[in-house]
Amino acid sequence: MVGIENTKSTKVSNQQTRPKLTKGQRIADKVTLFAGSWKFIIIFFVFLGIWMFINGAIIFLKWDPYPYILLNLILSCIAAIQAPIILMSQNRASERDRAKAERDYYINRRSEREVENIQKDLSRIERLLHKVLEKK
Repeated sequence: MVGIENTKSTKVSNQQTRPKLTKGQRIADKVTLFAGSWKFIIIFFVFLGIWMFINGAIIFLKWDPYPYILLNLILSCIAAIQAPIILMSQNRASERDRAKAERDYYINRRSEREVENIQKDLSRIERLLHKVLEKK
């Protein structure tokens, strides 16, 4: 019964220690999830290809002729904004991992003490059994 109660209290304490995310943190997680996907990479390459095709092949729509200075500005702005957002999300992930590792450490220490107590009890029972068998 004690093990079941500990499990329940651990689940409850994990839920209680889970911090409420701010709107910015939730947005950072969503941006990171999308920006680190193949879907984003494919969409981005398609966008770049269309941009270069329109500005290179279609004569009357050359708003950004080669060497695509406007496109470079847009790419730089995206990178400048995207990098800190991804770093924020990674920092939160490392904080979660650190907290989880600390909880795991304390659980492992508690388990180790319980195993030591069980071993002591088994040794005591074994000594008592030897004494009882010797008396016979």
